[in-house]
Amino acid sequence: MGKTRKQKKHIASWRRGGFALLPFTLALTIFLWYVIVWVGDLHPFILPTPGLIMTRFIRTLQDGSLFRHFAITLFEVVSGLILGTVLATGTGYILAKSPHLERILSPYIVASQSVPIVAVAPLLIIWFGSGMVSKVLICALIVFFPILINTVVGVRAVPEDLYDLMRSLQADRWQIFYKLEVPSALPVLLGGLRIGATLAVIGAVVGEFVGSDRGLGFLINVGRGQYDIALVFVSVFSLVFMALVLYGLVVLIERKLLAWQQRPPDMLLH
Repeated sequence: MGKTRKQKKHIASWRRGGFALLPFTLALTIFLWYVIVWVGDLHPFILPTPGLIMTRFIRTLQDGSLFRHFAITLFEVVSGLILGTVLATGTGYILAKSPHLERILSPYIVASQSVPIVAVAPLLIIWFGSGMVSKVLICALIVFFPILINTVVGVRAVPEDLYDLMRSLQADRWQIFYKLEVPSALPVLLGGLRIGATLAVIGAVVGEFVGSDRGLGFLINVGRGQYDIALVFVSVFSLVFMALVLYGLVVLIERKLLAWQQRPPDMLLH
Protein backbone atom coordinates (compact mmCIF):
# COMPACT_ATOMS: atom_id res chain seq x y z
CA MET A 1 0.00 0.00 0.00
CA GLY A 2 2.93 2.34 0.78
CA LYS A 3 4.41 1.66 -2.61
CA THR A 4 1.16 2.54 -4.29
CA ARG A 5 1.01 5.86 -2.47
CA LYS A 6 4.56 6.66 -3.50
CA GLN A 7 3.70 5.90 -7.10
CA LYS A 8 0.66 8.17 -6.92
CA LYS A 9 2.75 10.98 -5.40
CA HIS A 10 5.34 10.53 -8.15
CA ILE A 11 2.67 10.72 -10.86
CA ALA A 12 1.09 13.78 -9.24
CA SER A 13 4.44 15.58 -9.02
CA TRP A 14 5.21 14.67 -12.63
CA ARG A 15 1.87 16.15 -13.74
CA ARG A 16 2.46 19.33 -11.75
CA GLY A 17 5.88 19.66 -13.35
CA GLY A 18 4.36 19.19 -16.80
CA PHE A 19 1.78 21.91 -16.19
CA ALA A 20 4.47 24.22 -14.84
CA LEU A 21 6.46 23.79 -18.05
CA LEU A 22 3.45 24.52 -20.26
CA PRO A 23 3.81 28.35 -20.27
CA PHE A 24 7.54 28.02 -21.01
CA THR A 25 7.01 25.65 -23.94
CA LEU A 26 4.23 27.85 -25.28
CA ALA A 27 6.42 30.95 -25.11
CA LEU A 28 9.29 29.06 -26.76
CA THR A 29 7.01 27.89 -29.57
CA ILE A 30 5.80 31.43 -30.24
CA PHE A 31 9.37 32.73 -30.22
CA LEU A 32 10.55 30.07 -32.68
CA TRP A 33 7.51 30.82 -34.86
CA TYR A 34 8.54 34.46 -35.09
CA VAL A 35 12.14 33.44 -35.83
CA ILE A 36 11.04 31.16 -38.69
CA VAL A 37 8.90 33.91 -40.22
CA TRP A 38 11.69 36.48 -39.85
CA VAL A 39 14.54 34.29 -41.11
CA GLY A 40 12.52 32.91 -44.00
CA ASP A 41 11.03 36.33 -44.81
CA LEU A 42 7.69 34.58 -45.22
CA HIS A 43 4.66 36.45 -46.50
CA PRO A 44 1.54 36.35 -44.26
CA PHE A 45 -0.39 34.35 -46.89
CA ILE A 46 2.23 31.59 -46.44
CA LEU A 47 2.81 31.70 -42.68
CA PRO A 48 1.34 34.55 -40.63
CA THR A 49 2.88 35.50 -37.31
CA PRO A 50 1.14 34.63 -34.03
CA GLY A 51 0.32 38.32 -33.67
CA LEU A 52 -1.59 38.37 -36.97
CA ILE A 53 -3.42 35.18 -36.01
CA MET A 54 -4.42 36.71 -32.67
CA THR A 55 -5.66 39.83 -34.45
CA ARG A 56 -7.75 37.68 -36.82
CA PHE A 57 -9.03 35.69 -33.86
CA ILE A 58 -10.24 38.85 -32.12
CA ARG A 59 -11.95 40.03 -35.32
CA THR A 60 -13.83 36.74 -35.74
CA LEU A 61 -14.89 36.92 -32.11
CA GLN A 62 -16.13 40.47 -32.45
CA ASP A 63 -18.23 39.81 -35.56
CA GLY A 64 -19.59 36.58 -34.04
CA SER A 65 -18.56 34.37 -36.96
CA LEU A 66 -16.18 32.19 -34.96
CA PHE A 67 -18.70 31.44 -32.22
CA ARG A 68 -21.42 30.71 -34.77
CA HIS A 69 -19.35 28.27 -36.82
CA PHE A 70 -17.77 26.75 -33.69
CA ALA A 71 -21.21 26.04 -32.19
CA ILE A 72 -22.40 24.35 -35.39
CA THR A 73 -19.37 22.08 -35.60
CA LEU A 74 -19.58 21.29 -31.88
CA PHE A 75 -23.22 20.28 -32.23
CA GLU A 76 -22.36 17.98 -35.15
CA VAL A 77 -19.47 16.43 -33.24
CA VAL A 78 -21.37 15.82 -30.00
CA SER A 79 -24.45 14.49 -31.79
CA GLY A 80 -22.38 12.16 -33.96
CA LEU A 81 -20.36 10.99 -30.97
CA ILE A 82 -23.49 10.17 -28.98
CA LEU A 83 -25.15 8.40 -31.92
CA GLY A 84 -22.01 6.44 -32.79
CA THR A 85 -21.40 5.47 -29.16
CA VAL A 86 -24.96 4.18 -28.66
CA LEU A 87 -24.90 2.15 -31.88
CA ALA A 88 -21.37 0.85 -31.29
CA THR A 89 -21.90 -0.23 -27.68
CA GLY A 90 -25.19 -1.92 -28.49
CA THR A 91 -23.77 -3.75 -31.49
CA GLY A 92 -20.53 -4.55 -29.67
CA TYR A 93 -22.37 -6.11 -26.75
CA ILE A 94 -24.44 -8.29 -29.07
CA LEU A 95 -21.34 -9.43 -30.97
CA ALA A 96 -19.47 -10.10 -27.73
CA LYS A 97 -22.26 -12.39 -26.51
CA SER A 98 -22.65 -14.12 -29.88
CA PRO A 99 -19.35 -15.29 -31.41
CA HIS A 100 -21.23 -16.94 -34.27
CA LEU A 101 -22.87 -13.66 -35.23
CA GLU A 102 -19.49 -11.91 -34.95
CA ARG A 103 -17.94 -14.35 -37.43
CA ILE A 104 -20.74 -13.55 -39.87
CA LEU A 105 -20.66 -9.76 -39.53
CA SER A 106 -16.95 -9.13 -38.90
CA PRO A 107 -15.91 -9.20 -42.59
CA TYR A 108 -18.55 -6.59 -43.43
CA ILE A 109 -17.63 -4.38 -40.48
CA VAL A 110 -13.91 -4.54 -41.28
CA ALA A 111 -14.59 -3.94 -44.97
CA SER A 112 -16.66 -0.86 -44.16
CA GLN A 113 -13.75 0.55 -42.16
CA SER A 114 -11.27 -0.05 -44.99
CA VAL A 115 -13.04 2.64 -47.04
CA PRO A 116 -11.74 6.14 -46.13
CA ILE A 117 -14.35 8.43 -44.66
CA VAL A 118 -13.36 11.00 -47.29
CA ALA A 119 -14.69 8.62 -49.97
CA VAL A 120 -17.94 7.94 -48.08
CA ALA A 121 -18.69 11.55 -47.16
CA PRO A 122 -19.74 12.68 -50.68
CA LEU A 123 -22.26 9.82 -50.86
CA LEU A 124 -23.79 10.75 -47.50
CA ILE A 125 -24.00 14.40 -48.57
CA ILE A 126 -25.80 13.35 -51.78
CA TRP A 127 -28.18 11.01 -49.96
CA PHE A 128 -28.95 13.14 -46.88
CA GLY A 129 -28.21 16.64 -48.11
CA SER A 130 -25.60 19.17 -47.05
CA GLY A 131 -27.25 19.92 -43.70
CA MET A 132 -26.38 18.68 -40.24
CA VAL A 133 -27.81 15.18 -40.72
CA SER A 134 -25.06 14.10 -43.10
CA LYS A 135 -22.34 15.57 -40.85
CA VAL A 136 -23.74 13.79 -37.78
CA LEU A 137 -23.81 10.50 -39.70
CA ILE A 138 -20.21 10.98 -40.83
CA CYS A 139 -19.13 11.60 -37.22
CA ALA A 140 -21.07 8.53 -36.07
CA LEU A 141 -19.46 6.35 -38.72
CA ILE A 142 -15.93 7.44 -37.91
CA VAL A 143 -16.31 6.75 -34.16
CA PHE A 144 -18.30 3.53 -34.60
CA PHE A 145 -15.47 1.06 -35.21
CA PRO A 146 -13.05 1.91 -32.33
CA ILE A 147 -15.85 2.00 -29.77
CA LEU A 148 -17.32 -1.22 -31.17
CA ILE A 149 -14.00 -3.07 -30.88
CA ASN A 150 -13.37 -1.76 -27.36
CA THR A 151 -16.86 -2.85 -26.31
CA VAL A 152 -16.33 -6.37 -27.61
CA VAL A 153 -12.92 -6.61 -25.96
CA GLY A 154 -14.20 -5.20 -22.68
CA VAL A 155 -17.21 -7.52 -22.40
CA ARG A 156 -15.17 -10.59 -23.31
CA ALA A 157 -12.48 -9.68 -20.79
CA VAL A 158 -14.84 -10.41 -17.89
CA PRO A 159 -13.46 -13.51 -16.11
CA GLU A 160 -15.67 -16.58 -16.31
CA ASP A 161 -15.18 -17.16 -12.58
CA LEU A 162 -17.07 -13.95 -11.87
CA TYR A 163 -19.99 -15.17 -13.99
CA ASP A 164 -20.02 -18.38 -11.95
CA LEU A 165 -19.98 -16.33 -8.75
CA MET A 166 -22.93 -14.22 -9.88
CA ARG A 167 -24.88 -17.31 -10.87
CA SER A 168 -24.15 -18.93 -7.52
CA LEU A 169 -25.65 -15.83 -5.90
CA GLN A 170 -28.75 -16.35 -8.08
CA ALA A 171 -28.27 -13.09 -9.94
CA ASP A 172 -30.60 -12.61 -12.88
CA ARG A 173 -29.53 -11.50 -16.36
CA TRP A 174 -30.04 -7.80 -15.65
CA GLN A 175 -28.02 -7.95 -12.44
CA ILE A 176 -25.16 -9.70 -14.22
CA PHE A 177 -25.22 -7.04 -16.91
CA TYR A 178 -25.46 -4.04 -14.58
CA LYS A 179 -23.26 -5.19 -11.68
CA LEU A 180 -20.65 -7.28 -13.49
CA GLU A 181 -20.36 -6.70 -17.23
CA VAL A 182 -20.78 -2.91 -17.27
CA PRO A 183 -18.22 -2.17 -14.49
CA SER A 184 -15.76 -4.68 -15.95
CA ALA A 185 -16.01 -3.40 -19.53
CA LEU A 186 -16.23 0.28 -18.63
CA PRO A 187 -12.45 1.02 -18.53
CA VAL A 188 -11.92 -0.40 -22.02
CA LEU A 189 -15.09 1.22 -23.33
CA LEU A 190 -14.07 4.64 -22.05
CA GLY A 191 -10.68 4.16 -23.69
CA GLY A 192 -12.48 3.77 -27.01
CA LEU A 193 -14.58 6.83 -26.20
CA ARG A 194 -11.39 8.88 -25.80
CA ILE A 195 -10.40 7.94 -29.34
CA GLY A 196 -13.91 8.58 -30.60
CA ALA A 197 -14.02 12.08 -29.08
CA THR A 198 -11.09 13.17 -31.26
CA LEU A 199 -12.14 11.23 -34.35
CA ALA A 200 -15.59 12.84 -34.26
CA VAL A 201 -13.98 16.25 -34.78
CA ILE A 202 -12.19 14.90 -37.87
CA GLY A 203 -15.46 13.48 -39.19
CA ALA A 204 -17.30 16.79 -38.85
CA VAL A 205 -14.54 18.70 -40.64
CA VAL A 206 -14.41 16.15 -43.48
CA GLY A 207 -18.16 16.52 -43.97
CA GLU A 208 -17.91 20.32 -43.94
CA PHE A 209 -15.05 20.19 -46.44
CA VAL A 210 -17.10 18.11 -48.88
CA GLY A 211 -20.25 20.21 -48.75
CA SER A 212 -21.35 22.81 -46.24
CA ASP A 213 -21.99 26.51 -45.89
CA ARG A 214 -21.28 26.66 -42.15
CA GLY A 215 -18.97 25.20 -39.54
CA LEU A 216 -15.25 25.43 -38.89
CA GLY A 217 -14.49 23.26 -41.90
CA PHE A 218 -16.37 25.73 -44.08
CA LEU A 219 -14.43 28.56 -42.43
CA ILE A 220 -11.17 26.84 -43.37
CA ASN A 221 -12.36 26.58 -46.96
CA VAL A 222 -13.20 30.28 -46.97
CA GLY A 223 -9.79 31.22 -45.58
CA ARG A 224 -8.02 28.98 -48.09
CA GLY A 225 -9.98 30.40 -51.02
CA GLN A 226 -9.25 33.98 -49.97
CA TYR A 227 -5.61 33.27 -49.02
CA ASP A 228 -6.56 34.35 -45.51
CA ILE A 229 -4.18 31.91 -43.85
CA ALA A 230 -4.64 33.61 -40.47
CA LEU A 231 -8.31 32.61 -40.62
CA VAL A 232 -7.27 29.05 -41.45
CA PHE A 233 -5.04 28.96 -38.37
CA VAL A 234 -7.82 30.40 -36.20
CA SER A 235 -10.17 27.66 -37.38
CA VAL A 236 -7.58 24.90 -36.94
CA PHE A 237 -6.71 26.05 -33.42
CA SER A 238 -10.43 26.16 -32.61
CA LEU A 239 -10.74 22.54 -33.75
CA VAL A 240 -7.77 21.57 -31.61
CA PHE A 241 -9.35 23.33 -28.63
CA MET A 242 -12.63 21.51 -29.25
CA ALA A 243 -10.91 18.11 -29.43
CA LEU A 244 -8.94 18.80 -26.25
CA VAL A 245 -12.07 19.86 -24.35
CA LEU A 246 -14.01 16.77 -25.47
CA TYR A 247 -11.08 14.52 -24.61
CA GLY A 248 -10.80 16.18 -21.20
CA LEU A 249 -14.51 15.69 -20.54
CA VAL A 250 -14.19 11.99 -21.33
CA VAL A 251 -11.24 11.78 -18.91
CA LEU A 252 -13.30 13.49 -16.19
CA ILE A 253 -16.21 11.11 -16.80
CA GLU A 254 -13.77 8.21 -16.66
CA ARG A 255 -12.38 9.37 -13.31
CA LYS A 256 -15.89 9.82 -11.95
CA LEU A 257 -17.21 6.44 -13.09
CA LEU A 258 -14.03 4.55 -12.19
CA ALA A 259 -13.41 6.26 -8.85
CA TRP A 260 -14.06 2.96 -7.11
CA GLN A 261 -10.89 1.55 -8.67
CA GLN A 262 -8.80 4.21 -6.90
CA ARG A 263 -10.14 3.48 -3.43
CA PRO A 264 -7.99 1.60 -0.91
CA PRO A 265 -8.89 -2.09 -0.56
CA ASP A 266 -10.22 -1.63 2.98
CA MET A 267 -12.74 0.97 1.73
CA LEU A 268 -14.07 -1.41 -0.91
CA LEU A 269 -15.19 -3.79 1.85
CA HIS A 270 -17.60 -1.26 3.33
